[in-house]
Order: sequence, then structure tokens, then C-alpha cells
Amino acid sequence: MSTVTTRDETKKPKRSVGSSGDKAFKGFAYGAGIAILLLLGAVAFFLLLQSYQVYTASNEEIAQEVGFSRIGGEQLTFWGFAARALFGTVLSALMALAIAVPLAIGIALFISHYAPRRLSQALGYVIDLLAAIPSIIFGMWGMWTLEPLMKPIFTWIEDYIRPIVVFFTGEGETVDGEVVWSGGFPGLNYAAEKWEWWPINPDTLSVAAGPARNIAMASIILAIMVLPIITSLCREVFIQTPRLQEEAAMALGATRWEMITMTVLPMGRSGMVSAAMLGLGRALGETMAVLMVLSAGLQVNFDIFSVGQHSTIASRIALHWPEASAGTADNPSLEQPFLIALGLLLFALTFVVNFIARGIVNRRKEFSGANA
Repeated sequence: MSTVTTRDETKKPKRSVGSSGDKAFKGFAYGAGIAILLLLGAVAFFLLLQSYQVYTASNEEIAQEVGFSRIGGEQLTFWGFAARALFGTVLSALMALAIAVPLAIGIALFISHYAPRRLSQALGYVIDLLAAIPSIIFGMWGMWTLEPLMKPIFTWIEDYIRPIVVFFTGEGETVDGEVVWSGGFPGLNYAAEKWEWWPINPDTLSVAAGPARNIAMASIILAIMVLPIITSLCREVFIQTPRLQEEAAMALGATRWEMITMTVLPMGRSGMVSAAMLGLGRALGETMAVLMVLSAGLQVNFDIFSVGQHSTIASRIALHWPEASAGTADNPSLEQPFLIALGLLLFALTFVVNFIARGIVNRRKEFSGANA
């Protein structure tokens, strides 16, 4: 029995209408991803190319050519200078994060689950507008407005909290030109007396006379700057919590706060970590606001209320770059390469922070509200 092949069966299948558009979009997406990688590689290569002579120079050459590496009569090597600036950078960023993250989560929960619709929309607009304010405006506002307000608070902490620390650690007194340490519990008094970097120390809460241009002030400014970013991201994460799970928790008799702790916060944990790490990256690289409210120093300690103790890498680069010399082709200088090398360390630090954040998010992504 012969089979009859109709004309329609012999036709080739038609190409999908959107196939060419899909290929074009796929190529564009791949190209954009590769461009980002090339751009990051180009930045890292430029920083390394412009600063490699600092890594190969001797300490004597750095001491001779880089004048600002001499702090308080002490000549610092590049790694000594970088370690002290890196300590101030990480300290200010972590303190800012400790202030901003709880406030951001609270504001985001209020906007997403407590506030009326019109009020939540208005607050959302205000938060987004705060994220658009230039950093130099925050610096000016912090220097002229916030600093006089915070100085009495710092003084109150010194008057009422410092005696508690002295009770546990003891305190040094000058007797016949020598510092004699007395009081405190064994172990804590030894650490406070012998180790300058020890955080539980009476000097940590000592407030100097004059403007409160210390690392605590810089951290508060950084916290205000990163607060809108963390709040916006946490708000979007909390809104993505499945509505059915929230209603199920309420139907079982849970209060609104119990519903939030059982459904919203666990499912938004990876998003909150991502928001915090994004804020940390912003705080690590902030320049002008920190430069305007911080009295620069390069000490490794936790005297957060004392002036002239700490600096950040970004503020150090901005402070010294206008006067740094690149030299000539015949007689190059190490001043600009020295600062570019600091920038390379800051670049590497932000890369490591984002790499760690990505690892945390990937480990918790099955609990994310976006993936529910």
C-alpha cells in the first residue's frame, strides 16, 4: 500500500519568529558580562602597572622620596603605612555597618509591613532621595551640624561609661614623671596597660577637647550614607515574601511580630546579607565625607573618640594626591605610585568583601524569598 505525501508534510519547519531576536539578546548579554570582566581586569592592570615600582623599591628609597609616610617622626614602610590605613578603613566601615544595619532592617520592616500604604510610599521616596545626595553634602552637614550635636553625647559616654571600664581595667596615673597603672581585674588591667591596641581600654572612651573629628564621627556619617542603600534593598526583599505564608502564620494565631520572625526574616536572610555587604563596600570606598569630618592619624588602636588617631585609605589618597609628584621620565618619583598602590589594596579589599558576600548568599539562596 503506497503512502501519499501531501504538500504540507514536505514543507520544512518554519523558523521561530523570535529566534533572531533571542540570539541577538543572548549575544548582547554575553558581551555585557565579558565587558565587565575586561573592565575589572583593565582597572587592576592599570593600578598594578602604575604602582609596581613601590613593591620593588627599598625602604630607604621610600623614606627618601615619600615624605608623607613619616608619621610623628617615625618613618613607615609602604606595608606599615598601608596596614595602618587599612585598619582605619575596616574599623570605620564595620562601625558604620553596626549602626546602619539594625536601623535599616527596622525601617524596611516598618515600610513593608506596618506603615499605611500612602505613608510607606512617601517613606520609600524619601529613602531613595537620600541615596542620591552627594557625599560632599553629607560631609558638610556632618562637619557643621551633626558634629556639635554629637559632641555632648560623646562627653556623656566618657562621663558615665568610662568609669565602668576603669573599674574592670584600672587606669594609669602619672607619678614623678612615670605612668603607674592601678586597679582593675587581673588580666584585663595587664592587657589595658601593655597593649595599646587592646579595645577594652579607658583611652577608648576618652574624649579630647575641641571638635569631635574622630573615627566615631566618621562612622556615624558613613552609617547615614549607607542607610538608604541597605534600607531599599531590605525593603524589596521583605516585599518578596510569599503572601500565602504570611497569611498562614497569621491564621495559626501568630502575632504580626511572630509572623515576621517566622517567615519574613528567615526568607530574607540572604537578601539582608547582600544589602549589608553592598553597604560595606560603599563605606570602605567613601572619600570626601570621611576626609571632611576626620582628623587624620595612623594609629592602630580603638580610641574611637580621640582625634588624630585613624585614617582610611580613600581619605589618605584624596588628602595627599594634589601634592603628590609623579616626577619625570629621567627622575621618577614614588609619591603617586605609593598612593596608587594604596588604591590597589582598596580595590582588592572590596573584591574580597564582595566575594565573601557572594559565597554567603549562594549558601543561603534556597531560603531566599525571591526563590520561594
